[in-house]
Amino acid sequence: MTKLDHVAWPPAPIKTERLVLRGSEARDRAAFIELFASPEVGTYIGGARPREELERTSPAIPGRRPGLFVIELDGSLIGMITLDQRDAERPGHLRPDGGETELGYLILPQAWGRGYAVEACAAALDWFAEALPGEPVVLCTQTANERSMRVAAKLGFTEVERFEEYGAEQWFGVRHPPSR
Repeated sequence: MTKLDHVAWPPAPIKTERLVLRGSEARDRAAFIELFASPEVGTYIGGARPREELERTSPAIPGRRPGLFVIELDGSLIGMITLDQRDAERPGHLRPDGGETELGYLILPQAWGRGYAVEACAAALDWFAEALPGEPVVLCTQTANERSMRVAAKLGFTEVERFEEYGAEQWFGVRHPPSR
């Protein structure tokens, strides 16, 4: 169970200057497979998954669940954002009992370097702050992932700690909700 289980999902599409954040649809399946099969995308998340496995196991509407936004540019999926409860068994928590909401995102390589991750994540974080006022959001990334470290800084995440996980140094940060 996540905090978002009590929020109407999917919300109305969120429009930014260049993007739309929305719930997933059947037309997104091929792009989801491309995202998870991409060696570049998989570099810091344990590697790409085999395309054949993804073709066989992906549901007709992948990612259809509370907390997952599709990032759409000009009518096509270029990535996704997740707002999920951080696994209590993993290192990195603000509270002893865990339960923090964690921001995650994946962007197709052809869309890298254009500011889409920051634009989309900022919109999702604004939506989250309205849906669950007062709740902080955490983010964890490998310190070697320089792009993700820059995104975290631009979004206003501040470092809480570093630790080793998955054979690499991880950066764990928090973004506190804006004061009202």
